[in-house]
Amino acid sequence: MRAYDLIRKKRDGGSLSAEELQYLVWGATGGGIADEQLAAFLMAVFFRGMDAQELKAWLHAMLHSGRVLDLSAIPGRKVDKHSTGGVGDKISLPLAPLVAVCGVRVPMVSGRGLGHTGGTLDKLESIPGFTVDLSIARFAELVNSLGVCLIGQTGEIAPADRKLYALRDATATVESVPLIASSILSKKLAEGIDALVLDVKTGRGAFMKETAQARTLARTMVDLCRAMGRGCVALLTDMDAPLGHAVGNAVEVRESIEVLRGAGPPDVRELTLRLGVEMLIAGDAPGVGDDPLLARMRLETALADGQALKRFAQLIEAQGGDPAVVDDPSKLPQPKIVREVRADRSGLLTTLDAELVGLAAVELGAGRARKEDDVDHAAGLILHKRLGDEVREGDVIAELHAATESRLDAGELRLRSAARIGDAPPQRKPLVLERLA
Repeated sequence: MRAYDLIRKKRDGGSLSAEELQYLVWGATGGGIADEQLAAFLMAVFFRGMDAQELKAWLHAMLHSGRVLDLSAIPGRKVDKHSTGGVGDKISLPLAPLVAVCGVRVPMVSGRGLGHTGGTLDKLESIPGFTVDLSIARFAELVNSLGVCLIGQTGEIAPADRKLYALRDATATVESVPLIASSILSKKLAEGIDALVLDVKTGRGAFMKETAQARTLARTMVDLCRAMGRGCVALLTDMDAPLGHAVGNAVEVRESIEVLRGAGPPDVRELTLRLGVEMLIAGDAPGVGDDPLLARMRLETALADGQALKRFAQLIEAQGGDPAVVDDPSKLPQPKIVREVRADRSGLLTTLDAELVGLAAVELGAGRARKEDDVDHAAGLILHKRLGDEVREGDVIAELHAATESRLDAGELRLRSAARIGDAPPQRKPLVLERLA
């Protein structure tokens, strides 16, 4: 078997066998196939795609390129949630402890922010002392004892994906549905989960800008996950404007704590509950069955009586962080400089472009343009006005947090390009556009 022949076969529209796909994944993992050949294969897939049998075999090979965790000794079904990435998307932080306290185990392997989208790991690491670099044994221990643990991808989980993702990033082949689906699921299924709930975003601040694209990705992942013997549901959600008020790291942790206190922005709270309902049903939560109403009531009770907030504090402490931030968020990193951005006219906030708001956060230091970049956990922004709000000249639109004046200047310039004030009310989409099962 030669990589050259397999590249040519795929380039010409042929279908590869499971053995041929396994050969390519082994070559990527062990270094037996040159980067330029792997890049050529990825480009061939970008243009030719994969059929259902190819994609299942490709995912199986990627999943088993490393360790697949066996959490079967831990009682109960294990359910994770994955978001395709957005701006202000801190949902995992309140959702994971909330679902865990309702009786479903949540093993969660998360990622870092890149470009205009934020990352769960960066947010968690803004909590003093919090570590996402735990051993697999400790990860399983916390899933068993607390019902939840949030870590980063280890070298043992889907190593082929690390190699192939870096090449996709360098060769403009990221936007391939088969490659996206297999990349996400190879990491998620390696966690030892029984079911997965997907939050597939669409709109200005989403990876998939068009709803049809997002629907195709969601359908592909749901079908592929089920073909691998796992339960899966996807919610298609709007990402034209940022979620909540806070965009950054420490500021998003603070907002997550507000949600766990039973408050917080309505959209963040609502999406947390909608995804939580799906996770409780997928996880056979006690006393819930298949009833969405019972599931939502259970989640709302856990927010109201403080159980979910307490579990978040326990999680922070178990992963080396300072649980005092739950009662005193001022212990989170604080910005060196704060600037208010004010409206230059009166009217309605007709546009709040999520992608440009996310790029403003990057300019402030809260995100990274390259994987190697560091983030300033105290940097970010807080939106005082949301899409459709009435604005008067001189009103504060947003508060910017950064370490230097030059970063504030760059962030303000980008933010002003994201926010437009006009006279006609904007068209609003529902928060959840579709459910795919």
